[in-house]
Amino acid sequence: MARTFAYCRVSTADQTTDNQVREIESAGFNVDAKRIVTETVSGSVAAIERKGFAKLVDRLEAEDVLIVTKLDRLGRNAMDVRATVDRLAADGVRVHCLALGGVDLTSPAGRMTMGVIAAVAEFERDLLIERTQAGLSRAKAAGKALGRPQALSNEQQAAILTARAAGVSLGALAKQHGVSRAAIQRVEKRAA
Repeated sequence: MARTFAYCRVSTADQTTDNQVREIESAGFNVDAKRIVTETVSGSVAAIERKGFAKLVDRLEAEDVLIVTKLDRLGRNAMDVRATVDRLAADGVRVHCLALGGVDLTSPAGRMTMGVIAAVAEFERDLLIERTQAGLSRAKAAGKALGRPQALSNEQQAAILTARAAGVSLGALAKQHGVSRAAIQRVEKRAA
């Protein structure tokens, strides 16, 4: 007999999967609470590499149904989403996506729809990355310092290099300047 499972994912700890669970219930799916898998992990992590999703896949059997609210709950990379759905389909598991009208992603129409939607989502993500890189390049060209501010002034860094050459330990310098040993090592690395 076919069982119904739900997979709900959020990216950060300050988010909740409650809305996804309610959306699945509102769509008419009666999913037993022990068959609702929720986790907090970035969508950029391949689905099968997520601890909760991997355990879910181990529980799924032929003819089971897996419900997700949106395609991006499975992943943000079109190839990963396709590979995940293909793997589940090979095991006889149907995957329904509510945002796509509840279509079974393992059916021919679902696979086509999923491919188009995933490709558009990946294109949008690539455009965002491209715009971000262009903005960083403009800022760098304008002389703006990128990254976090240095914890130590140029004078402090020079003093650290002199002290290290004289044999003062990393720990003593870190304590003296109120920074970590790693910060002292970075000063040495940048000077090398």
